[in-house]
Amino acid sequence: MAPDSVIEVRDLSFSYGAAPVLEGVNLQVEAGEFLGIVGPNAGGKSTLLKLILGLLEPQSGQISVLGERPREATRRLGYVPQYPGFPRDFPITVEQTVLLGRVGRRAPAGRWSTWLPVRIGKSDRRLVRQVLEEVEVAELARRQIGSLSGGQLQRVLLARALAAEPAIMILDEPTANIDLRLESDIFNLLERLNARMTILVVSHDVGFISGYVARVACLNRTLVCHRTDEVDGQVIRALYGEQRSMAKSSGPSYGEQVRMVVHRH
Repeated sequence: MAPDSVIEVRDLSFSYGAAPVLEGVNLQVEAGEFLGIVGPNAGGKSTLLKLILGLLEPQSGQISVLGERPREATRRLGYVPQYPGFPRDFPITVEQTVLLGRVGRRAPAGRWSTWLPVRIGKSDRRLVRQVLEEVEVAELARRQIGSLSGGQLQRVLLARALAAEPAIMILDEPTANIDLRLESDIFNLLERLNARMTILVVSHDVGFISGYVARVACLNRTLVCHRTDEVDGQVIRALYGEQRSMAKSSGPSYGEQVRMVVHRH
């Protein structure tokens, strides 16, 4: 791994059964980088994140995270999924949800689920209050998660990831189910967090994230990295196909999105 790299992926390939999802993927992420990962549905974005997180094992190639195998680095990673991994009617408060981030931090790397229960102390609860304030939902601490709006829940999931005090934050389409105003709020918050941690974020909206990231990893089975000012119509056509449809019907057109990418910087 290069001296300033925190994630290094070499010649990575992965298939579900006979269907190849990733082929010959190479990626190097530097410390302190804010990297966008973009591409079409079924292009392999979530699979790549799961491999980096150690939730899947490479079938060929290598991954190094913070100088370790992914499973050994899990305590130093924060993860915000696209959808919560529990039912919305699960009887748990916001504060209890965020405390779960401390469980992974307190337990031994790679095998924390086999070491429960983990002792949670006063210092853990202080940190939880701090991260709730940082993501601006401290007033919701005693609310049940089932009563939250989509934007509020996303902030709580971000707080849960922050509670692990991560060196790297990984987010899988964190704004897929919230409106444009809240999307900007979330990315403004991520921009501030980037001052102290490396951030990888998956998004369908190339134009929007280009205002926050300097580099995008374009993934559709294979991966090519571009600086945002290098992304033009040819690059997006190669990634998404000629007829680029937006995930949000009210979003910019194909041509508008290309112009947004090129002219944000």
